[in-house]
Amino acid sequence: MTKIRPYRDADRDALYDICVRTADAGRDATALFADPRLCGDVFAAPYVVRHPDLSWVVESTDGRTVGYIVATDDTDAFEQWFRDEWWPSKQGEYPLSGAAEPTRQDGTIGYASRRAPGTEKHADAYPAHLHIDLLPEAQGQGLGRRLIETLFAELRSRGVRGLHLGMNPTNAAAGAFYERLGMHRLESSPETTMYGVRFE
Repeated sequence: MTKIRPYRDADRDALYDICVRTADAGRDATALFADPRLCGDVFAAPYVVRHPDLSWVVESTDGRTVGYIVATDDTDAFEQWFRDEWWPSKQGEYPLSGAAEPTRQDGTIGYASRRAPGTEKHADAYPAHLHIDLLPEAQGQGLGRRLIETLFAELRSRGVRGLHLGMNPTNAAAGAFYERLGMHRLESSPETTMYGVRFE
């Protein structure tokens, strides 16, 4: 039976795989990266290292990890740690391409290098944020909702005021999903659509 359970260190490689296989607005982005582990080192692994207590996975009936949710309850503190400790330990593994037209990998490296406390304007009112990804085989079964409800319950128990997230504007299905869960649109940019939810 497919189940949701807390993250374990043995899930780490699966998270890297799921992250890149869903990174192109929910589609497989493996071919877009010179090193497919970059996605995981920016959007998944740092969360389970810093907040394993805010990380859950979907385990399939045959024991494979096929989805996850990872989060932080304090965006600015997380971004300071990412900038000062996590990314310096990883950045050397991902050189820029030097191409005249920046590659998708270059763009992700640039994003990681710019991350810093105080750069997310929604972090004060919505201090937590999350990343959630499920392989196609795990979608359409209510597992995404269960993952988010599990996280929301934990954040409420900690007294966290609210949570925000950013998504690719082309991923209309994800936006509809977040709205069904009670999230609302926040001020956004053309590159990223923002959603938020209050727990107070």
